[in-house]
Amino acid sequence: MKNIKEVENLDGVKVLVRVDFNVPVQNGIITDDFRIRKALPVLKYLIGKGAHLILMSHIETKENPTLKPVADALNKFGIECVFEKNYKKVLGNKNKVILLENLREHEGEKKNDKKFAKELASLADIYVNEAFSCSHRQHASISAITEFIPSYAGLQFAEEIKHLSSAFNPDHPFLFILGGAKFETKLPLVEKFMKLADTVFIGGALANDFFKEQGRDIGTSMVSVVKPDLTHFIHSEKLLLPLDSILKDTAIMDAGMKTVEMLRVEIEKAKYILWNGPPGAYETGYRAATLQLAEILADATKKGAKTIVGGGDTLATITELKLEESFTFVSTGGGAMLEYLAKGTLPGIEALT
Repeated sequence: MKNIKEVENLDGVKVLVRVDFNVPVQNGIITDDFRIRKALPVLKYLIGKGAHLILMSHIETKENPTLKPVADALNKFGIECVFEKNYKKVLGNKNKVILLENLREHEGEKKNDKKFAKELASLADIYVNEAFSCSHRQHASISAITEFIPSYAGLQFAEEIKHLSSAFNPDHPFLFILGGAKFETKLPLVEKFMKLADTVFIGGALANDFFKEQGRDIGTSMVSVVKPDLTHFIHSEKLLLPLDSILKDTAIMDAGMKTVEMLRVEIEKAKYILWNGPPGAYETGYRAATLQLAEILADATKKGAKTIVGGGDTLATITELKLEESFTFVSTGGGAMLEYLAKGTLPGIEALT
């Protein structure tokens, strides 16, 4: 996989950059610009080398799904950006940085349509994938496009692979913390890291499946629609589950203080910690354990532990606490992080190799 830094001369070169600007927007205002800020280094690098940039992304906001607020944000960050709704008008445009409108407006994007990919490729001389967090999808701007244009990994993309792959050969003791829901997507991770890690903590709605397997009364707590096969893990000495819970009526909503203190002890013993997903129902306001966990991990980083964190709600917590610089590495990926950790590759990686 070639890195954009391998290209010696970029002066005057048109570079098509796939970024992930799928950020939350309310009333036209971006409420979390983490992914935009993570893309700034590659944009500044390319501009500094004299390249002409064409940026493309998707966005899935509940209100008008346009990237116009992102163009405004880029200008505030010092990236002089022109917003273009019609990508076919880009040819011949002399502006240094152009942001195209939402890729999802084109049917060919999600279908990984080669005709659409070829049209995108025709806009530039080279292509850069700086959207690791989208690279678990076989979409035209991620996969098919690399057949028609010289293609490279971006700076953040390369950092994602470097840091996440460290989990395959970590320092020990290695603690893996997995929360959230959607066991069907996370079971492969449990299978893999039960072998690689010294201790595996399962929290959030995922823990409810284990509790149910143990025959415990979980009331109306969320469980997987399809019952997962936990027979290989349920009696493992590596497995840790919440010791106590915060309830709403009869539903488990968050981990309690005993659980947080247990995790503190485990984190203090670990040299390498990988965390994805909250230990509580973060989106419905049960955030106490997640916030405390983030602060405990930030403190462990100061003391020398290697900490790799990621996932949508995890990122929201870190941003809220202003702890983005307090970990060894913060991944931009949610689903992409999980799939890469489980499989060691992604469609977007395969397309670049």
